[in-house]
Amino acid sequence: MEAGSSSFKKLKFGKLKVVRQRLLQRYEHQPFVSCLAGFYSCQWKRYQRRRAEPGKCCCKMRECMFFPLLVGAFFFSLVFLYMCGEAKNDYNNFDWYNYETLGFWFLWSLVLLSVAALLFTYITLLLIGTLIVLSCSVAALFVLSILWGDQWETVRLSLQITAPYLHVGAIAIMVLLSWPVAFHAIRADRKVIQVIIVGPYLAILLFLFLIPLGMYSPCIRQMGTLGPKPDLIGHRGAPMLAPENTEMSFQKTIEHGGAGLETDVTISYDGVPFLMHDRTLRRTTNIKEVYPSDITENAAFFSWDTLQKLNAGKWFFKDKPFSSICVPSKADRNWAMNQTIYKLSDFLRLAERHNKYVIFDLYRPPDKHPYRNSWVNRTLEVIFESGIRPHLVLWLENSMRSFVHSVAPGFQQTMGRKAPVEDLLMSNIVKLNLAYKEMSSEDIRKYAEANITTNFYVINEPWLFSLAWCCGAHSVTTNAVHILKNLNQPLFLMTPKQYNIMWILTDLTSMLLISLIFALHWWRERSFSCCAKDDDPMLENGTYNKFKTELNNMPHVAV
Repeated sequence: MEAGSSSFKKLKFGKLKVVRQRLLQRYEHQPFVSCLAGFYSCQWKRYQRRRAEPGKCCCKMRECMFFPLLVGAFFFSLVFLYMCGEAKNDYNNFDWYNYETLGFWFLWSLVLLSVAALLFTYITLLLIGTLIVLSCSVAALFVLSILWGDQWETVRLSLQITAPYLHVGAIAIMVLLSWPVAFHAIRADRKVIQVIIVGPYLAILLFLFLIPLGMYSPCIRQMGTLGPKPDLIGHRGAPMLAPENTEMSFQKTIEHGGAGLETDVTISYDGVPFLMHDRTLRRTTNIKEVYPSDITENAAFFSWDTLQKLNAGKWFFKDKPFSSICVPSKADRNWAMNQTIYKLSDFLRLAERHNKYVIFDLYRPPDKHPYRNSWVNRTLEVIFESGIRPHLVLWLENSMRSFVHSVAPGFQQTMGRKAPVEDLLMSNIVKLNLAYKEMSSEDIRKYAEANITTNFYVINEPWLFSLAWCCGAHSVTTNAVHILKNLNQPLFLMTPKQYNIMWILTDLTSMLLISLIFALHWWRERSFSCCAKDDDPMLENGTYNKFKTELNNMPHVAV
C-alpha cells in the first residue's frame, strides 16, 4: 500500500512538473533572442538562458571580447558604405581610371558599391564573420585612401549638407544603445563599474546634444537669401543620354535646357581640330575593327579623312559608360549608333546657332606633330571661321593667354585654379573653372565681389548640385543635365528656425526615451527576484521564482 501511495505521489508531482514546464515555456518565449541565436548558429529554436546574479556579466568572456570587434566592424563597414555612396558622383572617373589601368571597360564602381552594401548588410544582421568584415572594410578604406584619397573631400562636403540628418540618426542609435547600457549598468554591483559603463555613454550623448551649436550647413539659411539656380553646362554633352563628344550628345544637352557645352579638343595630323577626350581612339570608336594595328596610336597622329571613317556611337551600348543610360526611343538608338567623330568647327556653329556657351580643354599635340607649336593659333583660326560670338567662348587654355586676349578680347578668360583676386584681375580672368572638391562658399563670395564667377565640375548628384546652389555657384559642369534641370530648389534646404525645432525635438524626445528605458530596467531589477539555484532555469522577469514558491506551498496529496 505504501509503495502504491509513493507511486501515486510521484505521478501527481510528475504531472505538476509537466504543467509547470508548459507554463514556463509560455513565459520563456523570446522571439528576438531566438532570432539572434538563429542568425549566429542557424539553430532556430527557443532560446533559454540562466539568469546571472547581480553584479555578474550575463555574457562569457569570449562574448565580451567579441562585442568590440562587432562594433568596430559595424563602424568601418558603415564608413566604407557611406564613402562609396557619396562618391557616386565620380563613379565614371573611377571606371575611366580602371580602364586606363586594365585596358578594358567595366563598371567597377558598381562592384565596389555592391561589396560595401553587402558587407554592411552582413554585419548589420549580426551574421558570423565579423573579423572578415572588419578586415575587408579596413583594407578597402586603406586602399581607397591611397588610390582615391580625394574622395575624403567629397565626404567632407557631403557632411555639410547631411550633417543635420546624420545628427538625428546618431541620436536614434544612442537611444537604441541605452537599452544594453542601462541593463548592464543597473545590474552592476559596484559603483566603479556603473561609472565605467554609463560615463562614456553620457559623455557621447552630451556631445551629440550640443554638436549642432558648432554645425555649419550652407543649406540652412534665411528665406530670401538663396541665390539663383546655377547654369548647367553639359560635360562632353549629355553622356548619359548619348555617346560623349558627339553631335547627338550636344543636341541632347540643348534639348534639356543646358546653358553651355563642354568638350575636349585634339588636333589631327593635318590640322583639323576635333573632339576627343582620350589620348587614343580605343574606348570611344570602333578602331579595333577598322584599324586593329593602330589601337594604341595617339589620336592626334590620324588624319581627318581617316578619323571620319570611324564610328563613335556603337561603343555606347556595348560598354555602357554609366549605370543609368537612358535612350528612350528606337530613333534615338539608331541616331546614337551612327554617330561619328565631331569637328570643332561644327561644334562651334551648333553653339552659336543655339546661343550656348562653350568651354573646352585644348590638348597640345605630341612631339613630332606638325602643329606641336602652333596648336593655339590653329584653334583660334577655326573659332574665328565658325562665326561664334566671342562672349560665348570661355577660354580655358593658360598657354599664350595674353596673346589670345589681345587677338580675341571678347573671349571670357577662364582660369582652372584658384589664385588671389589681384592676380586674376591682372590676367583679365572673369571666370574660374574648379573641381567641385574645391567648393567653398567663402571663396565664391570673395570672387563674386570682384565680378569673377565660378563654375564647378563634374557635378552629377542632386545633393552635390544642391550644395553648389546653396554655396552660391554660378554654374556647374555635369553629365546629368536631364536630371538636374528638374530641381526647383536645393535638397535639404531649411531655415534656421526649422532646424532649431528639429534639433530641440530630437534632443527632448531622446532624453525622454532614454530616461524611460533606464527607469524600466531599474524597476525590473528592484521589483523581481533575481536569484535562482544553479539547477533551475530562470526567466528574465522572475516568473519562475514566483511559480516555484507557490508550488512549494501546495499541500501534499494524501492518499
